[in-house]
Amino acid sequence: MARGPFAGRLGLLVHIASRHLLMRRRQTAVAVSGVAVGVGFFLAVSALMVGSQADFVKTLIDTAPHIIISDERRSPPPQPGVAAFGGGAAGGAVVLHGYKVRSEVRGIKDWQAILREIDRIPGAIGSPSLSGAVTLRVGGREEGLAVVGIDPLIETRVSTISDKLRVGRLIDLERVQGGVIIGEDQAQRLALGMGDIVAATSARGGTRNLKIVGLFKRGQMQLGSGTGYMLLREAQSLLGRPFVINRIGVKLVDPYDAEAVAKQLEQGHAYKAESWQERSADFLGLLLTRNVIMYTVVSAILLVASFGIYTAVSNSVADKRRDIAILRSIGFSQGDLQLVFVFEGLALAVVGVLLGWGLGYLLMGILGSLEFPITGDTQRLPIDRSSRQYLIAAAASLTAGIVAAWLPARRSAQVDPVDILRGAI
Repeated sequence: MARGPFAGRLGLLVHIASRHLLMRRRQTAVAVSGVAVGVGFFLAVSALMVGSQADFVKTLIDTAPHIIISDERRSPPPQPGVAAFGGGAAGGAVVLHGYKVRSEVRGIKDWQAILREIDRIPGAIGSPSLSGAVTLRVGGREEGLAVVGIDPLIETRVSTISDKLRVGRLIDLERVQGGVIIGEDQAQRLALGMGDIVAATSARGGTRNLKIVGLFKRGQMQLGSGTGYMLLREAQSLLGRPFVINRIGVKLVDPYDAEAVAKQLEQGHAYKAESWQERSADFLGLLLTRNVIMYTVVSAILLVASFGIYTAVSNSVADKRRDIAILRSIGFSQGDLQLVFVFEGLALAVVGVLLGWGLGYLLMGILGSLEFPITGDTQRLPIDRSSRQYLIAAAASLTAGIVAAWLPARRSAQVDPVDILRGAI
């Protein structure tokens, strides 16, 4: 099938560009190497940064429930006298002085209704719990413990605290009467081990013996070294608060729906409902700043790499002035000649991107194989190997390469064929 005049002309321009590059092999190799190194390190750095960010956000999402409903209120209810007679900032006919403030009994009222509403959300799971403070006494030593009463079967579906256990299982709280799980650090300070008995006393005077049925790993910042877990009904008995809970953890199918669902639950029941985004707003803001810095730095790497293309095309334009004059004299337009040198830059960028992909893949493999001992475990760097990183690197490099080639290519339009050919005679 015969090619049209446009396709034939375009093929000729590409052929001329390739001849220019092959005649300057050393400069071509240097320009391609610069782009390849830039793309490779762009991939390695961005894959490491994006991977660590995704791992961090996943930790934020999975460590605690997506929504936490507590027995707090963002706006405390007015006192009965103020509600009845007005006054204060709103103004009223009666001014109240020296009245006794009514104390609210802590705990979530009608929490069963809240759980029923959560159950109506497709795929959502609600886990009730009660937290309080007790004092552990053993061998003449005393230490405070922030105890959390849970239902193990539900809690394992809502949070990942079972993954933080060094020994024992969360379900053992259900199977062992008076079972408690504490951190390794606290157990070491109290000289306790698996199966040991420790006395616990609450602020209300409740006392009972607890048995160590599990130990959390060291370094679990989300749990805290002084946090322990018990069965919910046993925690209610020890803390002197039967049938009371002060927290509901909610897990959703899509964690990014947490803000909307939390707002809905808070409007319906007035209790404070915090999504994981609200609890981690400071961290998420830092991640945004970190991303801006990261892409600025790695984009600078690609920009520096594009200078090699600029230099190669500039030298090609300067060395081929006589050839440009000849091509202009036989009918090639200024646009045709600019395309020749843009094709040169584009070819350098494409080859550099392909080689850079290979280098980046190799660097990601090396980074992903590194192992680091963290909190007693061996962990590897989280690497994002998605195609998105490759596409971003390619798009940025090709754009920079075309611009870097177009800037010197414009000079080819300034060549006056008459003056150059007269000077060559």
